Amino acid sequence: MHRLSIIIFSLLFLPELTFAQQKEQTGFDVSRNLEIFADIYRQLDMFYVDSLSADTAVRWAIQGMLAEIDPFTTFYPDDAQDELRRMATGRYAGIGALIRAYKKEDRAVIEEPYEGCPAQEAGVRAGDIILSIDGRDIKGWNTTRVSENLRGEPGTTFELRVQRPGEKNPRAFKITRRQIQLPSLHWYGIVDSTAHTGYLYLSEFTENCAREVRHAIMEMRGQGMKQLIFDLRDNVGGSVSEAVEILGFFLPKGTQVVSTKGKVPATCHDYATPAEPIDTVMPLAVLVNANSASAAEIVSGALQDLDRALIIGQRTYGKGLVQAIREVPYRGQLKITTARYYIPSGRCIQAYDYRHRTADGAATTLPDSLTREFRTRLGRVVRDGRGILPDTLLAVDSVPTMVYELYNSDAFFDYITSYVLHHPTIAAPGHFQLTDEEYAVFTDSITASGFTYNGRTAAALAQLRQLARFEGRMEMAEAEFAALEAKLRENDLASDLRRFRRHIQPYLETEIVSRYYFQRGALQQQLRKDTTVKRAIECLKQ
Repeated sequence: MHRLSIIIFSLLFLPELTFAQQKEQTGFDVSRNLEIFADIYRQLDMFYVDSLSADTAVRWAIQGMLAEIDPFTTFYPDDAQDELRRMATGRYAGIGALIRAYKKEDRAVIEEPYEGCPAQEAGVRAGDIILSIDGRDIKGWNTTRVSENLRGEPGTTFELRVQRPGEKNPRAFKITRRQIQLPSLHWYGIVDSTAHTGYLYLSEFTENCAREVRHAIMEMRGQGMKQLIFDLRDNVGGSVSEAVEILGFFLPKGTQVVSTKGKVPATCHDYATPAEPIDTVMPLAVLVNANSASAAEIVSGALQDLDRALIIGQRTYGKGLVQAIREVPYRGQLKITTARYYIPSGRCIQAYDYRHRTADGAATTLPDSLTREFRTRLGRVVRDGRGILPDTLLAVDSVPTMVYELYNSDAFFDYITSYVLHHPTIAAPGHFQLTDEEYAVFTDSITASGFTYNGRTAAALAQLRQLARFEGRMEMAEAEFAALEAKLRENDLASDLRRFRRHIQPYLETEIVSRYYFQRGALQQQLRKDTTVKRAIECLKQ
């Protein structure tokens, strides 16, 4: 009996003893490694050939550790709290202007003053080259440093000196900083009057964006909207609570739309729609692409799982992780991944495994063959592990790399500035179009600017020629190489500008329109040739 009692005791309490031993071992591992780290830093501080800053060196160590965990877990020290606040709320204190590097003069230039913000109200325009901020010459400053100096305490006033193209003398503006709320809902309206189709584009799930979306939907309903296109392309996510509130506009109150599961009970939550809906039957299409992530995937995935909307576009990014903000000593904050989220079918759409990486350090992904099947409310098959696969999958329109390099060049930017200088007004957004003559002037301007781009085909051919020479095959292929090189030389800049016009002109027209009508105008102009929106209109009609 005594031996049997010992056996029973062992079976009952062995799991608890094992857990306690594992916990004790984990605590020892933590202490041991922290002791090693402290000693390494002590020896660096004492013996390294140059002096080290403790703040810098330890921050490197923290950033290196977090980078290995996942790209979303980030440390924000005391001096980076404004960045965290802006990311979470969309608000910051400054002048409300987007800047870019202007390589020609090693300065920053105003790319776009936001409508209704201090910079625009003071008279600052896109194309203005920044000379100084409160008397400090900014030549050689990178855009991060310029931005930090344009921002500041609300109510503070400073002088901004700029050189406006086409003018001889610089201009000086007295600008008072204030709280800037970056818009997440840039424009909405009826895009197809025959079918009464409404459209709205949401760029982020920032604080109070649900209230803006509700207002837009109600206004369009008042204009006769009977179906809606909800554009979440390039929406990288944001607040889960805002996403849940927006889902509640289209689903019955109390519908569970997402749940989170983490290591500790405090990170496990079930989220249900909090209020009575606006409309649970109105036809709804949601547009997504490879840059739609996080909260955008919660909204599109929940609407797909509940068979409430048609999802159109490309497979989404696949971010099924949830972050929370934790305080750390000395007024720092840690944005840390605390849970995975699951949408109504029960699937988690996380695509990347950051704990198992390839030889070059990239996160691994799950092959389609290993993903699991789940069912929507009406029984349609959906899968986990790879983002949201749209119901209507559209191919991506490939754009030549030359177009991207052109779009980001000073030459492209300068042409737009010159165009605005010579055209006081243009047609309304959605109706503006460059003529053949104007595009020819653009081509001449870019050709004369000295713009160059990385001809990857020519570079690859040069590498192939070198490889052929190394393998002793050059003699037999010399004629073919010479013919191909001659053919590639025919594709000069001017001919490429004409060849790729169908890709270049929409970008060019959109950027010109934004100078006159800001972001809302640019979005309306883009819709003019947006094949995904046109496809969504067709699908909703069916």
